[in-house]
Amino acid sequence: MTTEHEIRYAVGQREVKSYDTNELREAFLADKLMQHGKIYWVYSHYERFMVGSAVPTSAPLKLETLDDQLKMSYFTARREVGVINIGGTGTVTVGDTTYTLEKEEALYIGKDNESVVFASDDAANPAKFYLNSAPAHHVYPCKKVGKGDANVLHLGSQETSNERDINQLLINTVVDTCQLQMGLTRLAPGSVWNTMPAHQHDRRNEVYFYFDLADGQAVCHFMGEPQETRHIFVSNEQAVLSPPWSIHCGVGTANYAFIWGMAGENLDYDDMDKFPPDQLR
Repeated sequence: MTTEHEIRYAVGQREVKSYDTNELREAFLADKLMQHGKIYWVYSHYERFMVGSAVPTSAPLKLETLDDQLKMSYFTARREVGVINIGGTGTVTVGDTTYTLEKEEALYIGKDNESVVFASDDAANPAKFYLNSAPAHHVYPCKKVGKGDANVLHLGSQETSNERDINQLLINTVVDTCQLQMGLTRLAPGSVWNTMPAHQHDRRNEVYFYFDLADGQAVCHFMGEPQETRHIFVSNEQAVLSPPWSIHCGVGTANYAFIWGMAGENLDYDDMDKFPPDQLR
């Protein structure tokens, strides 16, 4: 099979308080992404958000529906998809149109696009397409967002170890979407905190996907309620599902980048509840 998926059901704050390390990882860590020659999905019951990857090598990969989960004849019948490439050059063909994506370029795919095919220019250096998907109620046109098209925010400082560039790629000021929002944050050399102050979105979920992390290094991702936090150690090319009730921030043992993806009822990027370090427990 070239497409695989698993399901993660929603978990509340009360249940998580009793979780041990393995239970926490099983509920929130997506650790099987970027499998060569496969499309892989995690179907989350937080906002019906899907996190996935497509890594075509010697043959293209077709975006297939999940018969037992989506109950639709094709994937985008009621969904929109966001794509960000973190690997070698590749293409995404939607219908009769082919989009070339270099590393860190993005593509928005609107609903009602029956045929979507992923391919790599070089099987030895394949494209690594990171995928997010959310339910969609309206047809918006597909749009490629290159590096020069992103809205870039420079935040943080070396003094607080969180100097970073936030590349807003698939957000409502750059491309029309129903509810999906995605972007890429890269930390400056010497900075390790990806988000500070930590924050929470009560009106949408968020997923953090960590990449460009050197072998043997890790990111400690913090989640949970502000007054009762938990942590998950994350390796390269792994993601953490963050429920609406959870804070999120992280600190790495070395330099790295991450992709954030959100869906919910509010498209305002600044819709977040912030918790300064002295308020966390």
